[in-house]
Amino acid sequence: MYNVLEKLRAGEELTAKERVIHEQGLVSVLKQIHDELDAAVFAAYGWPAKLSDEEILERLVALNHERAEEEKRGIVRWLRPEFQNPLGKKEAVQDEIPGTGQKKSKKGAKTAASATSVKIGKRAWPKELPQQVAAVRDLLAESGTLDLGRSRAAFKGAKDEALASSLDSLAALGLAVASGAGQGRSWSAVR
Repeated sequence: MYNVLEKLRAGEELTAKERVIHEQGLVSVLKQIHDELDAAVFAAYGWPAKLSDEEILERLVALNHERAEEEKRGIVRWLRPEFQNPLGKKEAVQDEIPGTGQKKSKKGAKTAASATSVKIGKRAWPKELPQQVAAVRDLLAESGTLDLGRSRAAFKGAKDEALASSLDSLAALGLAVASGAGQGRSWSAVR
């Protein structure tokens, strides 16, 4: 179907077999849907509708660099704020470069104490592992840094082993950095 679609877009004549595919596969409907989707995406970006593939890539690379610079300045554009940032909290600024032990020297960066001063109420501890990891991830994103004591205080009925396992899972996924050992162990969110 997509080979026939490409021939239609190029204005080439279809063979008898391709005409059958065109009719049975409703390729004209497929083309219309793709054209509408493309137009909606171009409109969402505020771009002209007729860009070449090379121009699209150039614009996407430039946009990627722009967003990376914004994130370095602490500006986050949430795609789904009600899910990604449900409490509307401003993200804490990371003041340590993960794995190096070096402090960032940026003026105006929040201290570790102020980054972790978010007040957190008791929450229900989920029964399933994926939801447990997600709940701990959200708590870590809100507070910036967690230890087992703070994690336990935030959830009703959570066991230290499950909390540590969830935090270690986030670290293994690159979403957190663990530091210290034993009872003094803590996890920091990675931005």
